[in-house]
Amino acid sequence: MAVADPGFERGGEGWEFTSGTGVASNYPHAGGRLAYLDAGSGMKISQTVTATGHGGYLVSAWIATGGPGARYVLRVNGTEAAERLLPAGAGYRRHTLGRITLAPGDRLEIAFESGRGWVNVDDVMVSPAAPADPRIGSSDPEIVAMFDWAKHKANSWVHLPGTRGPLDADERQTGGTGTGVYGPSYWAGYANRSGYYSRDMAHQLAGAGILGLHDENKEMLRAFAASATAEHAYYPVWALNFDNRSPLSIDYRGPELFVREVPAPFELVQKAEEAYRWSGDPAYLDDPALWDFYRHTTEEFVTLHDGRKDNGPVRVAEGTGHGIFQGTASYNEQSDEPLAEAGDAIGSQYQAYRAMASLARAKGDTATAARFDRRARALRTYFNTTWSGTGSGADMVRGYTTDGRALTGWGKENSWFMPMKRIIDPGARREAYLDYIDAQAEGAGRPDNIEALTYLPDTFLTDNRADTAWKWMRRIYAEKDVQHVNTRQGTNGDYPEVSFTLVAQTVQGLMGVTPDAPARTLTTQPRLPSGMDWLSVSDLRVGDSAFTLRHDTAPASLRSTLTHTSGTRPYTWVARFPGAHATVLVDGARRPARTEVVDGVTYTTVRTRVAPGRTVSVEVR
Repeated sequence: MAVADPGFERGGEGWEFTSGTGVASNYPHAGGRLAYLDAGSGMKISQTVTATGHGGYLVSAWIATGGPGARYVLRVNGTEAAERLLPAGAGYRRHTLGRITLAPGDRLEIAFESGRGWVNVDDVMVSPAAPADPRIGSSDPEIVAMFDWAKHKANSWVHLPGTRGPLDADERQTGGTGTGVYGPSYWAGYANRSGYYSRDMAHQLAGAGILGLHDENKEMLRAFAASATAEHAYYPVWALNFDNRSPLSIDYRGPELFVREVPAPFELVQKAEEAYRWSGDPAYLDDPALWDFYRHTTEEFVTLHDGRKDNGPVRVAEGTGHGIFQGTASYNEQSDEPLAEAGDAIGSQYQAYRAMASLARAKGDTATAARFDRRARALRTYFNTTWSGTGSGADMVRGYTTDGRALTGWGKENSWFMPMKRIIDPGARREAYLDYIDAQAEGAGRPDNIEALTYLPDTFLTDNRADTAWKWMRRIYAEKDVQHVNTRQGTNGDYPEVSFTLVAQTVQGLMGVTPDAPARTLTTQPRLPSGMDWLSVSDLRVGDSAFTLRHDTAPASLRSTLTHTSGTRPYTWVARFPGAHATVLVDGARRPARTEVVDGVTYTTVRTRVAPGRTVSVEVR
C-alpha cells in the first residue's frame, strides 16, 4: 500500500486539495516542498489509497502548526478510524495514527483538516504494523504509559518494503540525490537523513526483536556485514540508505575516507548473536555474508587495527586518533582526545568474542567456540589486571592516547560502556565506577544529546541497579517533548533510539527476559524498582512461541508467573531470582532449587518445562 508523493515533491500528485490549501516551498521538513492549510475552518488535504491485501498499518506525518484546532484523521471506507487534534507548535513534530487493520479493497483516507492557525504537512509515511504487539501491565501507571508510547513510536519508524523513497537525503541535500526501493528496514539515526546507522541500529535491535521485526534486523545486519570488505579494512560502512545497499553519502566519500568507529563492528557481532536468540533464524549461522563478517571482525579486523600500544599477548583493536573519517577508537565523538584505545571499544571487543563463541557453539564448531572463550577470558583478565590500571571511580583508566598516555576521569561512552559490556570484574571496584557514572551523568558531565543518555538504563540494569535504571528511564521519557540539540531532528522523542531502547529496557531490563529460541529456553529475572509491586508483559514473542510473563514483589517474597500462550512445543523456563532462598514453590508445591553465581551475583534458579497452553508460577521466600 503506497502513498503517492508523500513528501509533496511532485506538487501534490495523488492528493486532493480544497481552497485555502496547496503546495509551497517556504518551510519544508525535508526536500524542497510541503503541503499547507491556511487558518480557518473547512479546509482539507487528503489522499485515498486502496488496500491490496490483509494487514495492519500505521501512518505518520511531520506537522507544524500556527495554532490549535487542526486535525489529522484516518478513515476506512468513509468511517473515522483514528484522529488526532493537533496542538499549536511552529516546529515540525512527527504524529502517528494506527494500528489500522485493512482487508483487500478497503479504502483508507489520510486527511489533514484546518484549524485556528496555519498547518504545514510533510513526509507522510506508511509503516506495517509490527508482527508482535506486546502489552505491559503494572501497579505503576507510568511504566504502562511509557511502554505504550515507546512501542507505538518505534513501530512508526518501520519502512514498508517496496516503498520508493529518497536516497542520500541529509541536511545538505534535503531532497537526496535520487530515489530507490526501500528494503526491510527501520529508521536508526537522525530523522532528517534517509538511512540507518550501525551504532543506532545495534542499540535498537533488542527493541526491534521484541516487536518481532526479525526480517528488518536480519537484512540490516546483513547489509552492514556485506560492506565490511578487505577494501574497507573490514570496517562496515557507518550508515546505509534504506535500500539496504548503498552507503549514506554524508558519511561515505570513498573506500579510504568514510566514518568508522572501532566499537561498531564488534557491537554488530554481539547483536547478531542476540538476534539469533530472539528469532531462532538459522540464517545467522548459515548465511555466508554474516558468518564471514563475524570471522573477519574477530580475526583480521583486530589484527589490522592493533599496533600502536603494546598489549603483550592480547590484541586490542585501535583507532587512529585522527577523527571519525580516519577511524576513531570511541563512540564519544565530542571528545578531542587522540585515542588509540578506548573503554567502549575494548568492552565491545570482549562481547564480540563471547558472541563468536556462542555462535560457533550453536553451529557445532566446538574448536572455534573454545578458542573464542579463551580469548574473551584473556581479554577480560588483561583489562582488569593491567589495562584499566589500579584506580577506582574517577581514577580508573578508560582509554589510551596514541602516544601511550593513560586517561582517567569522565569519558562518557568510553566510561559507561565498560560496566555495560561487563568487562569490569564484579566487586567493589565495579560498584564504585557505577556510582561515578551516575554522579557524572547527573552533573556537569551530562551528555547534551538524548541518544547518549539512552545507554544509562542499560548500564544500570545490566548490573541489577533497578532503581537507578528506572530513574534514567523516567528522565528520558520526561524529556521526549523537548527540542533535540540538533534542531533538524525535531524533539527528543522523534529520535528513533529513544523509543526502541525504552521497549527493550522494559522487557529485557526490568523484566529480565533473556531469550534462546534455538534452544527453546526462556530465562527471566525480576528487576522491579522500589515501589513497583508488579509488572507484566503479554504477547512476548520468542521464536515461534508467545508468552505472558508477570513478576510480583512483596516484602517477603518474589513470584514469577509464565503462560505459554501459543506455540508448537514446550519451552524450558529458567526462573531466576537474586539471592539464595531457602524456600521455592512451583505452583504452590515445594521443590528443590539450586543456586548459581553469574558474574559475581548469587541467584536461586528453578528450571521447569512449560508446554503450550500451560501456566507455571515460581515463588521464592
